[in-house]
Amino acid sequence: YGLLVQLYSLLSRRSWGMGDLGDLAELTAWAGRALGAGFVQVNPLHAAVPGAPTDPSPYRPSSRRYPDPVHLRVEDIPEYPYALADDDDGDVLPTLPERAARLRESVLDKGELIDRDAVWELKRQALERVRAVPLGPGRLAAYWDFLAEEGEALEDHATWCALAEAYGSDWHRWPEGLRDPRSAETARARAELMDRVDFHTRLAWLTDAQLGTAQRSARDAGMPIGLVHDLAVGVHPGGADAWAQQRYVAAGMSIGAPPDAFNSRGQDWGLPPWRPDRLAESGYAPYRRLLRALLRHAGALRIDHVMGLFRLWWVPQGRPPTEGTYVRYDADAMLAILVLEAARAGALVIGEDLGTVEPGVREALDERGVLGTSVLWFERDWEGGGRPLPPERWRANCLATATTHDLPPTASRLTGDHVDLRHRLGLLTRPLAEERAEAAADASEWLAVLRRLGLLNGASGGLSVVSEEAEIQAVHRFLLRTPARMIGLWLPDAVGDRRPQNLPGTWDQYPNWRLPIADAGGRPVTLEDLAASPRLRALVEVLRGEGARSSRVT
Repeated sequence: YGLLVQLYSLLSRRSWGMGDLGDLAELTAWAGRALGAGFVQVNPLHAAVPGAPTDPSPYRPSSRRYPDPVHLRVEDIPEYPYALADDDDGDVLPTLPERAARLRESVLDKGELIDRDAVWELKRQALERVRAVPLGPGRLAAYWDFLAEEGEALEDHATWCALAEAYGSDWHRWPEGLRDPRSAETARARAELMDRVDFHTRLAWLTDAQLGTAQRSARDAGMPIGLVHDLAVGVHPGGADAWAQQRYVAAGMSIGAPPDAFNSRGQDWGLPPWRPDRLAESGYAPYRRLLRALLRHAGALRIDHVMGLFRLWWVPQGRPPTEGTYVRYDADAMLAILVLEAARAGALVIGEDLGTVEPGVREALDERGVLGTSVLWFERDWEGGGRPLPPERWRANCLATATTHDLPPTASRLTGDHVDLRHRLGLLTRPLAEERAEAAADASEWLAVLRRLGLLNGASGGLSVVSEEAEIQAVHRFLLRTPARMIGLWLPDAVGDRRPQNLPGTWDQYPNWRLPIADAGGRPVTLEDLAASPRLRALVEVLRGEGARSSRVT
């Protein structure tokens, strides 16, 4: 079993207003040593598109290949103490701890939202001064090795970052000559901006190093898997990858979803798709390089919308999603490369195969050893009346969880709070009473199953009132009854958080991707609070003591 967490939401008393890679290393060390966890799955750590404000969604990045330096723990950079000692101005670095504390306290003590832009501005000021410190011979050699290994891809990424500082974060609006990464104009601009290009390559190196530290921390703590990274399904059309990989991107198209029972108008995600013909012509080179980069510091890789390896719904620019069409990819080639790169890295692959899945996809994934994703509330016997699927009938090759970042936390699902939230935001499509009744019936049906199986407070029947905490424990006892190879504990569930991290269908109506982990009362909970939480310990004991599971993954 392991923990599922959105890294930005996991603040410690050392982080600068949002969770960082230092917090991740602490979490893995604690979870592995004190809790016996086998893995920690995080949200995509991809580089975001800078803006005012920056889009906080980790699933709409500028680059999927390079992590975002906003996740850096500045104090853990070896050159930081020297930058502090050599600060000639004396008006920036000495004030950073106090300013970082104010950012942290605004979230933890005042209940404000995570402000990614404010965090980045503070870290950027520190990193500018850290970069001025000369690297020692060993560190310099390591940096040069990183530059040589990454080659043109890193140069392109850093060049885009430097050009974005000068011309804005959408390359379509740059001077025409700069829209081509291979043009003479771009080469001249790169030379003129070499100082900024070097700054961004340095940040990529530092972030990669701290990711490596977090994975080593996990393995040193006894985790058989360690970090599970997440690969978003696409990239922002104005970002670094779309600029550098124009040959492989379908111009004038975006991916989405066709109309279905939940959305009669379909969906347009605003992410340009890869061209399957150009991928094949290149021997899938950009895809292979992407996988290698993500697997470098991972024990497993989650593939968001894994069905996209088979087909994607393409929507022409300016047209509604209803006028889109499916475009197929060579799934055999895409899967072969995926499992080959994972095998080379000694890593597992988990496919997010929720929602509409065409026949044969899950079978093809299973044949190649790609695990699926099973979420409690969706596992029903749809051919036998739609009743909850008995635990013994769940598939074995999957990551089984009670919820995800896009769904209500378990406490919210059990209490019906998720219906009230959607009502307050005007998102319901049916009368409130009808929605509440359906949600209550769904929760009652599952609780009845838990009682019947003797999982709810050990009772085999009856309607005695039990606590919400006991119900959440029973849900995880149920997951342990399944043959699933991996069990994921959504970390906010361990403290009774009721707020989803993301509410699909909303933009500015809800603070998506900006909430810290909180308790049942909505009070933010730090990493230190989690480590001391009796409620978390009790739930973990359910997973450790009652499952009688081996910690070894084969």
